[in-house]
Amino acid sequence: MSEFGKIDGLSGTSTADLLKQKSKVEGIGGAEAFAEKLKSAMNEVNELQVDSEKAIGDLATGQVKDLHQAALAISKAETSMKLMLEIRNKALNAYKEIGRTQL
Repeated sequence: MSEFGKIDGLSGTSTADLLKQKSKVEGIGGAEAFAEKLKSAMNEVNELQVDSEKAIGDLATGQVKDLHQAALAISKAETSMKLMLEIRNKALNAYKEIGRTQL
């Protein structure tokens, strides 16, 4: 039997069927784990933002003892916010792409 005969014997599985099978295997646990990781990351970004605001307040009132630490806190908050925005943008683009997918 030729290689082409083997390929002709394969049944076509649609993307929708593969996604259904994947969701049955993974269950809801995968989505819950992702949501928990995302929530944890957002809480961490929020904590960095709060620390940054406190450092800015300390700078404004002259209560800062270490200028380097204040600048570092502000920089961490800025970088983490930029990263979170990029992750959000990628997730929204992926969601829109899935919405355009024809089943």
